Amino acid sequence: MVGKTIGMAVLVAATLAISQGTFAQNRKDMQNDACNDYRKADSALNSVYQKIISEYKEDKEFLEKLKKAQKAWLSYRDAHVESIYPAKDKKTEYGSMYETCLCTVQKDMTVQRTEMLNLWLKGIPEGDVCSGSVRSAN
Repeated sequence: MVGKTIGMAVLVAATLAISQGTFAQNRKDMQNDACNDYRKADSALNSVYQKIISEYKEDKEFLEKLKKAQKAWLSYRDAHVESIYPAKDKKTEYGSMYETCLCTVQKDMTVQRTEMLNLWLKGIPEGDVCSGSVRSAN
C-alpha cells in the first residue's frame, strides 16, 4: 500500500508540475536551450576577445601571447570535454542527454574564460604589483 501511495503522490506532483509548466520542456527543447546558451556564451567570449585585440592593438607582444593562450585554451577546452566524455560512441554511452550535457559543460567553461579575459577590459585596481599586461582600472 505504501508503494501505491508514493506512486500516486509522484503522479499527482508530476501532473501539477506539468500543468504549471515546470516540465514543459522535452529532451530536444532542453538540448536546444543548452546549446543556445553555449552559442551565446561563445559569442560573448569572441566579443570580449575582439575588444581586447582592439584596445591593446599597440601591444604586439601581448597580443601575440594572448592569441597563443587563446589557442591553447581552446585545445584545453576540447581535451577537457573529451576527458569527461571519452567514449567513441558518445550517444550510446552517455544517453540521449549527451548533447545537452556537452553544451552545458562547454558553456560553463566559456563563461569562465570570458571572465578571465574581461580582466584586460575592466582593469584591476591601481597599485596591484602583479598586474602584468592588465591595465589599471582608472
